Amino acid sequence: MKRIVILASGSGSNAENIITYFRENQQVEVAAVLTNKRTAQVLERCDKLKTPAFYFNKSAFVNSGAVVQLIKSLNPDLIVLAGFLWKIPSKIIYAFPNKIINIHPALLPKYGGKGMYGAHVHEAVKKNKESETGITIHYVNENYDEGAIIHQAKTLIAPTDDACDIAQKVHQLEYEHFPKVIEKLLL
Repeated sequence: MKRIVILASGSGSNAENIITYFRENQQVEVAAVLTNKRTAQVLERCDKLKTPAFYFNKSAFVNSGAVVQLIKSLNPDLIVLAGFLWKIPSKIIYAFPNKIINIHPALLPKYGGKGMYGAHVHEAVKKNKESETGITIHYVNENYDEGAIIHQAKTLIAPTDDACDIAQKVHQLEYEHFPKVIEKLLL
Protein backbone atom coordinates (compact mmCIF):
# COMPACT_ATOMS: atom_id res chain seq x y z
CA MET A 1 0.00 0.00 0.00
CA LYS A 2 1.24 3.50 -0.91
CA ARG A 3 1.27 6.01 1.94
CA ILE A 4 0.74 9.76 1.92
CA VAL A 5 1.64 12.27 4.64
CA ILE A 6 -0.06 15.65 4.28
CA LEU A 7 1.30 18.91 5.72
CA ALA A 8 -1.28 21.69 6.13
CA SER A 9 -1.46 25.03 7.96
CA GLY A 10 -5.02 26.22 7.59
CA SER A 11 -8.59 25.17 6.98
CA GLY A 12 -7.62 21.88 5.42
CA SER A 13 -10.12 21.78 2.56
CA ASN A 14 -7.51 20.32 0.19
CA ALA A 15 -6.41 17.82 2.86
CA GLU A 16 -10.03 16.76 3.37
CA ASN A 17 -10.51 16.41 -0.38
CA ILE A 18 -7.42 14.19 -0.65
CA ILE A 19 -8.42 12.06 2.35
CA THR A 20 -11.93 11.60 0.96
CA TYR A 21 -10.63 10.83 -2.54
CA PHE A 22 -8.46 7.97 -1.26
CA ARG A 23 -10.84 6.74 1.45
CA GLU A 24 -12.01 3.69 -0.54
CA ASN A 25 -8.77 3.15 -2.46
CA GLN A 26 -7.16 -0.19 -1.54
CA GLN A 27 -3.76 0.91 -2.90
CA VAL A 28 -3.32 4.33 -1.26
CA GLU A 29 -3.83 5.63 2.26
CA VAL A 30 -3.34 8.94 4.02
CA ALA A 31 -1.12 7.87 6.91
CA ALA A 32 -1.36 11.20 8.79
CA VAL A 33 -1.76 14.94 8.54
CA LEU A 34 0.80 17.21 10.20
CA THR A 35 0.21 20.87 10.99
CA ASN A 36 2.29 23.74 12.29
CA LYS A 37 -0.72 25.61 13.63
CA ARG A 38 -2.34 24.47 16.87
CA THR A 39 -5.66 26.12 15.94
CA ALA A 40 -5.76 24.97 12.30
CA GLN A 41 -9.18 23.83 11.18
CA VAL A 42 -7.49 20.89 9.44
CA LEU A 43 -7.24 19.24 12.90
CA GLU A 44 -11.04 19.30 13.25
CA ARG A 45 -11.46 17.92 9.74
CA CYS A 46 -9.04 15.08 10.52
CA ASP A 47 -10.89 14.27 13.73
CA LYS A 48 -14.17 14.11 11.81
CA LEU A 49 -12.57 11.90 9.13
CA LYS A 50 -10.82 9.68 11.71
CA THR A 51 -7.42 10.49 10.21
CA PRO A 52 -4.39 10.76 12.53
CA ALA A 53 -3.15 14.32 12.87
CA PHE A 54 -0.20 15.86 14.69
CA TYR A 55 0.77 19.41 15.64
CA PHE A 56 4.42 20.51 15.73
CA ASN A 57 6.13 23.79 16.56
CA LYS A 58 8.87 25.66 14.69
CA SER A 59 11.70 24.16 16.77
CA ALA A 60 10.55 20.60 16.06
CA PHE A 61 10.37 21.45 12.37
CA VAL A 62 13.56 23.43 11.84
CA ASN A 63 15.98 22.61 14.66
CA SER A 64 15.48 19.28 16.35
CA GLY A 65 14.84 16.80 13.57
CA ALA A 66 11.70 15.59 15.38
CA VAL A 67 9.46 16.17 12.38
CA VAL A 68 11.87 14.30 10.09
CA GLN A 69 11.77 11.36 12.49
CA LEU A 70 7.98 11.47 12.74
CA ILE A 71 7.61 11.51 8.97
CA LYS A 72 10.14 8.69 8.59
CA SER A 73 8.17 6.62 11.11
CA LEU A 74 5.09 7.02 8.90
CA ASN A 75 7.04 5.61 5.93
CA PRO A 76 5.51 7.85 3.26
CA ASP A 77 5.74 7.28 -0.46
CA LEU A 78 4.72 10.91 -0.95
CA ILE A 79 4.60 14.03 1.23
CA VAL A 80 1.89 16.42 0.09
CA LEU A 81 1.87 20.10 1.02
CA ALA A 82 -1.75 21.24 1.03
CA GLY A 83 -1.81 24.85 2.14
CA PHE A 84 1.35 24.48 4.21
CA LEU A 85 2.96 27.90 4.59
CA TRP A 86 6.42 27.30 6.05
CA LYS A 87 9.46 26.81 3.87
CA ILE A 88 10.61 23.19 3.97
CA PRO A 89 14.07 22.87 5.58
CA SER A 90 16.83 21.31 3.51
CA LYS A 91 17.17 18.38 5.92
CA ILE A 92 13.58 17.33 5.17
CA ILE A 93 14.05 17.78 1.42
CA TYR A 94 17.23 15.67 1.52
CA ALA A 95 15.59 13.01 3.71
CA PHE A 96 12.79 12.59 1.16
CA PRO A 97 14.24 13.34 -2.28
CA ASN A 98 11.61 13.72 -5.01
CA LYS A 99 8.90 12.73 -2.55
CA ILE A 100 7.58 16.18 -1.55
CA ILE A 101 5.03 17.99 -3.71
CA ASN A 102 3.16 21.26 -3.34
CA ILE A 103 0.17 22.92 -4.94
CA HIS A 104 0.38 26.61 -5.74
CA PRO A 105 -2.68 28.75 -6.59
CA ALA A 106 -1.22 30.30 -9.76
CA LEU A 107 0.50 29.36 -12.98
CA LEU A 108 4.14 29.33 -11.92
CA PRO A 109 6.56 30.91 -12.48
CA LYS A 110 4.12 33.83 -12.21
CA TYR A 111 3.00 34.83 -8.71
CA GLY A 112 5.33 32.53 -6.82
CA GLY A 113 7.86 33.06 -4.07
CA LYS A 114 7.88 34.18 -0.46
CA GLY A 115 4.62 35.79 0.64
CA MET A 116 2.71 34.65 -2.43
CA TYR A 117 -0.01 32.41 -1.05
CA GLY A 118 -3.80 32.41 -0.84
CA ALA A 119 -5.52 35.77 -1.22
CA HIS A 120 -2.19 37.52 -1.90
CA VAL A 121 -1.88 35.58 -5.15
CA HIS A 122 -5.47 36.16 -6.27
CA GLU A 123 -5.27 39.89 -5.50
CA ALA A 124 -2.05 40.18 -7.53
CA VAL A 125 -3.61 38.28 -10.44
CA LYS A 126 -6.61 40.66 -10.39
CA LYS A 127 -4.45 43.78 -10.02
CA ASN A 128 -2.41 42.77 -13.08
CA LYS A 129 -5.60 42.15 -15.11
CA GLU A 130 -4.62 38.61 -16.06
CA SER A 131 -7.01 36.86 -18.44
CA GLU A 132 -6.28 33.42 -16.95
CA THR A 133 -4.86 31.84 -13.84
CA GLY A 134 -4.72 28.33 -12.46
CA ILE A 135 -2.83 25.91 -10.32
CA THR A 136 0.65 24.44 -10.40
CA ILE A 137 1.55 21.15 -8.76
CA HIS A 138 5.31 20.91 -8.38
CA TYR A 139 8.11 19.16 -6.55
CA VAL A 140 9.52 21.01 -3.57
CA ASN A 141 13.12 22.16 -3.49
CA GLU A 142 15.05 24.62 -1.31
CA ASN A 143 13.37 27.69 -2.89
CA TYR A 144 9.75 28.76 -2.68
CA ASP A 145 7.77 27.59 -5.72
CA GLU A 146 10.79 26.77 -7.89
CA GLY A 147 10.68 22.97 -7.97
CA ALA A 148 10.04 21.03 -11.18
CA ILE A 149 6.48 21.42 -12.43
CA ILE A 150 4.42 18.23 -12.47
CA HIS A 151 1.06 19.56 -13.65
CA GLN A 152 -0.73 22.83 -14.41
CA ALA A 153 -4.42 23.53 -14.98
CA LYS A 154 -5.92 26.82 -16.15
CA THR A 155 -9.13 28.78 -15.76
CA LEU A 156 -10.28 31.94 -17.48
CA ILE A 157 -10.82 35.15 -15.54
CA ALA A 158 -13.72 37.38 -16.48
CA PRO A 159 -13.12 41.14 -16.31
CA THR A 160 -15.84 41.30 -13.64
CA ASP A 161 -14.21 38.63 -11.42
CA ASP A 162 -12.86 39.91 -8.11
CA ALA A 163 -10.19 38.19 -6.00
CA CYS A 164 -12.85 36.05 -4.27
CA ASP A 165 -14.24 34.86 -7.61
CA ILE A 166 -10.72 34.02 -8.76
CA ALA A 167 -10.06 32.12 -5.53
CA GLN A 168 -13.23 30.08 -6.00
CA LYS A 169 -12.22 29.12 -9.55
CA VAL A 170 -8.74 28.16 -8.38
CA HIS A 171 -10.12 26.06 -5.51
CA GLN A 172 -12.26 24.11 -7.97
CA LEU A 173 -9.15 23.32 -10.00
CA GLU A 174 -7.31 22.24 -6.84
CA TYR A 175 -10.12 19.90 -5.77
CA GLU A 176 -10.41 18.40 -9.24
CA HIS A 177 -6.73 17.93 -10.12
CA PHE A 178 -4.68 17.51 -6.93
CA PRO A 179 -5.91 14.03 -5.89
CA LYS A 180 -5.68 12.72 -9.46
CA VAL A 181 -2.09 13.95 -9.86
CA ILE A 182 -1.17 12.39 -6.49
CA GLU A 183 -2.72 9.11 -7.63
CA LYS A 184 -0.74 9.16 -10.89
CA LEU A 185 2.51 9.80 -9.02
CA LEU A 186 1.86 6.88 -6.68
CA LEU A 187 0.45 4.21 -8.99
